[in-house]
Amino acid sequence: MNILVTGGAGFIGSNFVRYWINAHPSDEVVVYDSLTYAGNLSSLSDVADRYHFVKGDIGNTDLAYEAMKSYEINVVVNFAAESHNSLAILDPGRFFSTNVVGTQGLLDAARRVKLDRFHHVSTCEVYGDMDLDLADGFTESSPYLPRTPYNASKAGADHAVRAYHLTYGLPISITNCANNYGPYQFPEKLIPLFATNALDDKSLPLYASTQNRREWIHALDHCSAIDLVLNKGRDGETYHVGTGVEKTIMEIANIVLDELGKGEELKEIVPDRPSHDRRYLLDSSKIRSELGWKPEINFDSGLADTIRWYGANRQWWEPLKKRAPVVEGSGW
Repeated sequence: MNILVTGGAGFIGSNFVRYWINAHPSDEVVVYDSLTYAGNLSSLSDVADRYHFVKGDIGNTDLAYEAMKSYEINVVVNFAAESHNSLAILDPGRFFSTNVVGTQGLLDAARRVKLDRFHHVSTCEVYGDMDLDLADGFTESSPYLPRTPYNASKAGADHAVRAYHLTYGLPISITNCANNYGPYQFPEKLIPLFATNALDDKSLPLYASTQNRREWIHALDHCSAIDLVLNKGRDGETYHVGTGVEKTIMEIANIVLDELGKGEELKEIVPDRPSHDRRYLLDSSKIRSELGWKPEINFDSGLADTIRWYGANRQWWEPLKKRAPVVEGSGW
C-alpha cells in the first residue's frame, strides 16, 4: 500500500507515521504537510529515511493531486487541521480556511485519482457541549452542535467528506476521536503545557471551570483504531474512538505536579475561554463490536510515561514554546 498522511509532521500525524512504518514496513509512506507553527519534522527524526516528504497545503488541489499521482497513492489519511480552540477564537478565519476549504481542496484532488480510501480524522468536539451528569456518550448518530469556531470548522470538514462520498462516490471513512495525549504534542496543548511549565517551575493555567471533563486516549491507541478502520471498516462509515476515561483539568494538573514532584502553588486559575464546553464523551461501542478494537494503553501509566518523555526531551519542546501563538489566561 502507498499511503499519504496529511499533517504528518503534527502531533497525532507523526505518531501515526511512526506507527504505520513499524506496523506495515513494506508500505510506502508519504508525509504531506505545510509545516505551520505546529508542524515539526524533528518529530520524525528517528524514521527520517523511511518516508517521503512533500511540503504543501491541503488546499492546494493541484499539488496534492500531483503528490497522490506521482507516488501512486492508494490511501489518504487526513490529519491536517488547525486545532487550537483558543487560537480559533482570536483568528477564526484561518481555521475555516484550512479545516473546511482546505479539506474540500484535498477532496477534489482525491477525486482525480483512484483511491481505495480517503480517511478523515475528526473530533468529539463537533457534537458540542455535554452535561456533566449525562450518563451516555455521543453516538455516531448524535446531531452536530458545535459552539466554537474550531468545532464548527471541523464539523464543516466532516460534512464535506460525506458529501463527496454521496455525490461523487469517493470511498471514505471518518473517525471522531477523544482528546489525545502522548509524545510529540505541541506544548500549547493542556498536558504538554502543564508538563513543560512545571518542569520550569512556571504556573499551570487552569480554566476557572476546573471540573469540566475530557475523555482521554493515547495517540498510539488512536493510531491502531485508524489502522483497523482502514483495513476492516466499511466504506462511508463513521467510527468513534474513545476510552471512557474522563479527567478534569484539576485532576490532570494534580497528576503532572505529583509526577514531577512540584507544589500546589504552581496552579493558577485563569478565566474560561468563550463557549468553553463542559464535557465530551464518545460512545465507542461501534468500533469495538464491529472491528474488535479496544485501547491497550492504561491512562495512568500512559500519562506518567508522557510526562517523563517531556522531561527527557527538552531539546524537542523548548524551541517550540516560543512559537505558541496564544498565551492561555491572557484574557479575551
